[in-house]
Amino acid sequence: MSDLPIDQHLDHVKNVLVTSNRLMLIAQPGAGKTTRVPLALLTADWAKGQKLLLLEPRRVAARLAANYMAQQLGEKVGQTVGYRMRGDSCVSAQTRLEVVTQGVLTRMLQDDPLLEGVAGIIFDEFHERSLDADVGLALSLDVQTSIRDDLRLLVMSATLDIKALRRVLGEQVPTIECHGRQYPVTTLYRPSLNSEESVSHALRVVNEALLMPDTQDVLVILPGVAEINRLVQALERVLPELVIRPLHGRMSIAQQQVALAANTSQQRIIVSTAITESSITVDGVNVVIDGGLERVPLFQPRTGLTWLTTRRINRASADQRLGRAGRQREGVCFRLWAQEQPLTAYGEPEIQQAELSSLVLELTCWGVASPQELSWVTPPPESAWRSGQALLVQLGVLDKQHRLTPLGSRCAHWPVEPRIAVMLERAAEFNAVPLACGLAALLEERDSSERSLHDALALRLSQPKRFPQWQREALRLARKAGVGLDEAMLQPLGPLLALAYPERIGQLIEPGKFRLANGKTATLPLNDPLAHQSFLVAAVLNSAAGDLARIIAGEQLSLASLLSLYPVISLWQPRVKWSQEQGRLIGEEVQAHASLIIAKRPLAHLPEEAVKDALLNALRQQPRQLFGKKLQQLLGRMALLRANVGEQWPDWSEQALLATLESWLAPYLIGINRLSEIEALPVERYLLDSLTWEQKSEFDQLAPQALKVPSGKVIMLDYVPCLSQYPPVLAIKLQEAFGWRVTPTVVTGGVAVMIHLLSPARRPLQVTQDLMSFWQHGYPEVRKEMCGRYPRHPWPENPFTATATAHTKRKMNK
Repeated sequence: MSDLPIDQHLDHVKNVLVTSNRLMLIAQPGAGKTTRVPLALLTADWAKGQKLLLLEPRRVAARLAANYMAQQLGEKVGQTVGYRMRGDSCVSAQTRLEVVTQGVLTRMLQDDPLLEGVAGIIFDEFHERSLDADVGLALSLDVQTSIRDDLRLLVMSATLDIKALRRVLGEQVPTIECHGRQYPVTTLYRPSLNSEESVSHALRVVNEALLMPDTQDVLVILPGVAEINRLVQALERVLPELVIRPLHGRMSIAQQQVALAANTSQQRIIVSTAITESSITVDGVNVVIDGGLERVPLFQPRTGLTWLTTRRINRASADQRLGRAGRQREGVCFRLWAQEQPLTAYGEPEIQQAELSSLVLELTCWGVASPQELSWVTPPPESAWRSGQALLVQLGVLDKQHRLTPLGSRCAHWPVEPRIAVMLERAAEFNAVPLACGLAALLEERDSSERSLHDALALRLSQPKRFPQWQREALRLARKAGVGLDEAMLQPLGPLLALAYPERIGQLIEPGKFRLANGKTATLPLNDPLAHQSFLVAAVLNSAAGDLARIIAGEQLSLASLLSLYPVISLWQPRVKWSQEQGRLIGEEVQAHASLIIAKRPLAHLPEEAVKDALLNALRQQPRQLFGKKLQQLLGRMALLRANVGEQWPDWSEQALLATLESWLAPYLIGINRLSEIEALPVERYLLDSLTWEQKSEFDQLAPQALKVPSGKVIMLDYVPCLSQYPPVLAIKLQEAFGWRVTPTVVTGGVAVMIHLLSPARRPLQVTQDLMSFWQHGYPEVRKEMCGRYPRHPWPENPFTATATAHTKRKMNK
């Protein structure tokens, strides 16, 4: 084997892991960490007779890494080195190094929390911060700290967020850095011309790259399949003599291998998504053209919808992409943006932008009621966590106490997201398990141009060989369900989709416009066959703006099917809501599915608890009704103490108070059914009463409501600026401050008050936190300008000896 930069560090890596069970390894692209480190660790004493797991972020990377390492040992993959991923594995009894995709680790941990026979786990390319990688590390740390302190954990990448990782791995965790790339890469910046379309821009730079004398194969990285297909078509038209290969995650493994296979007789251009960003050496490539964009799913907890967005990549990803050009020889990287374009250091972790129902289910199965019980590099956002819990409750996977139901226990064994697992489990209720298996595979693999799920599934069932990836996944699910896929009979898909997407069941408002169960409004073109249906299920939505979504793919649903699937709809439920038009709460009994009203009738008596809930919801939608000036002053005082004393003082921010209305405000809402009545409540007293007597006393000392000024008056402080992390303000007529040399303070001298010195007309003359400096340097100019404008008011030459007063000269003389 040829020498690689990582080789000189292998002994150090092995030695550190003898005495430490955690290690961070930073090695630049092309250093050889993915394939050299795992093979070296196989010979460590602590690993003998046991397995190592190498986690890769993508299936194609896992297969390539396993094949390459097997070749280095002179073996076939599946012997000492094997791989395991969803729906595909190649391992044997003699396999000691398993290259697995990141989700497989979670399944292994759930099946065997002891990880018996596993000596260590290597997290490769951790900088990508996938949800599966974060979950896998959190669970592995839980295992290591509780029952397996001998389990080694190695986190490695070219670009690690060291500070974030040290917070979870320990501040003293050993860190090894391997500098230097195998071959140098020249970086060239090629921003697009004015109004130049992205694919045309990429095509122009490809032509430039091909004219360079040392160019061999070219790798172009674009954000999505649509852009890839357009560029491939353009390249095939203008460069028919070259081999043009698309590469993306929707392709089968076999198709991906064809795209990556070197062709020594012809020059290749590979047009890829970020699938080639890391862990892959693309043979023959020495030129990378990086579009600088990525397409990522973003989740809205408020609506429960996820949509794809295109955004600028981060610096870590850009470095990884550049590294593809220097793996086998000197290379060039064309970056299709300006050199001065700023890039964030790291990408936002997927856990911060993903729908988290799968995570909630995994942790519930793990026995964790709250994510705070585990150690996270980045904790799950609370709003997305609650949204995931709510969805699982609606699906019947969790009960109202967020405990696993019998249905949830069965769903946990399906290797799909929870909503699809529910569909597969409940499909037997109407003899549609084979159909559900085919539909589940379709929802994962469907082309975005296919508008009708019914037609798309019919095509795949009739011509499965045209869709190998769909066929493989559908057959895998069918085998797990114990059915044959050929049994699938095309019947209305609406009921199956309604099981998976209960919150996306839509009710006709007007032709082409539907109210969804989650409260959102969704639309269809009027010429769509579904535009006039009374009910439908919107399986795929484009949620680009506000509360309006566009239905991309859906199916009809009959009212009878809806009532059959969710019989609780037939029960009459009291519902109280705020009427903006009437300015009060109104009540009715409804037969409903979430926000969809099937039938309703007036409610004579408003239940007390329902009234409270409706009022609290109304306040959250119209918080100005609650946060008046008096309350804002109180909240500003508390914000000042939290910022300068510490978090032993409660969080009275607007966000925190709205989230906890049930605990501090709800008990006082008895007999109230209008928001205007809440405005009259002494809400400031309710909050103060939540403090102990000692806290109240200290609160008034540290953040007094008013200060006595030299004129003898007691003037209220304005604490509203403290809500924005500014000091409190004392607005005082300039003449009332004569003789005041030291700026007043609060919080036991810790914060100087911001003094607004006012003219006799109560307009600001000076804003200062340094009175002495103002009297010495600013006051002479103010006096010169003001004494002629306000001659009846005193403007002494020496403000230090003058008598402070709120009156004119005449009143002073009397």
